[in-house]
Amino acid sequence: MNAHAARVLIVFLLPAEVSSAFAQAGPPAPLPMPGRLVDVGGWKLHLNCTGNAVAGQPTVVLEAGAGDISVEWSLVQPDIAKFARVCSYDRAGSGWSELGPYPRTFHQIAYELHTLLANAGEQKPYVLVAHSFGGWPVRTFQIAYPNDVAGMVLVEAGHDDPLRMLGDGKVVHASELVRGTPIPPVKTSGPLQVTDIPPEALGAIRAGMVDATRRALEPPRDRLPADAQKMRVWSFSQIGIYVNGNPAEIEELAWLRDERNKSEHPLGNLPLIVFTRGKPEEEGPDSKNIEADRYDQHESLSKMSTRGRHIVAAGSGHHVQIEEPYLVVAAVREMLAASLK
Repeated sequence: MNAHAARVLIVFLLPAEVSSAFAQAGPPAPLPMPGRLVDVGGWKLHLNCTGNAVAGQPTVVLEAGAGDISVEWSLVQPDIAKFARVCSYDRAGSGWSELGPYPRTFHQIAYELHTLLANAGEQKPYVLVAHSFGGWPVRTFQIAYPNDVAGMVLVEAGHDDPLRMLGDGKVVHASELVRGTPIPPVKTSGPLQVTDIPPEALGAIRAGMVDATRRALEPPRDRLPADAQKMRVWSFSQIGIYVNGNPAEIEELAWLRDERNKSEHPLGNLPLIVFTRGKPEEEGPDSKNIEADRYDQHESLSKMSTRGRHIVAAGSGHHVQIEEPYLVVAAVREMLAASLK
């Protein structure tokens, strides 16, 4: 699923008598839920933790990209579980998780993840590992709960001043679009119900489902284990994964930029690794400039910590955790060792 489609709010209207948030689904899951559902305040999120907790060692937490669910980490989580406690999860509305409050801001996602881990009794602190879109809520999490974070691994994570295409085709940085509107406060209750979804979105969801399901296993996702592939295809038949609108995204990106620019190293000496793809994925006459801009942005992210490292995954495109999963596993091992120093 491309990044643009993943940010579009397209929702599916079900009959009014269907009020359960988990009734968002279409077909039932082809396989049993690998983890468990944990209540975070009136809605439940799916949390899948494996490996043994070790006294004094951080828990590893995996945050997926836009349009992705926990199975996206299927080539990484089993290897990390050999030496650490590791948890993947599904954001509200995706995978097995129930719908949560709207809008789906970075702050809302970070709050829900923090509440999920606390309510599940998972050991603090955490090493946060985020792919793509997941980098924004993970950075928000670290700012909101700094004492709970022992390190971060940002895998092709979104920068806080990404490029955005306007309706007229002009491409600008997000910083040029800031309007200064307030970021909505975090909601601790009131999850979205299917009866709240506008009926006019029905056609959009049908069209979106067909396209997203058809493309669910485009390379490199065809490298995922067979069960993970089944679950990924199934996830796009569930309406909740499309309920991800964030009208405050531009303002939240501005907030992240402001936080990053507060000092030369806003993360202090927090262990940090930033991965950039080595195989270009941009096309068109400006592709080289866009790829160079991406590298520079990730380099600046790595400078947030005095212990930050920037690694180019030479054999990977955007999905390093699928194309070179051993690099992510090695980075997590390094984070755990660094957290004990």
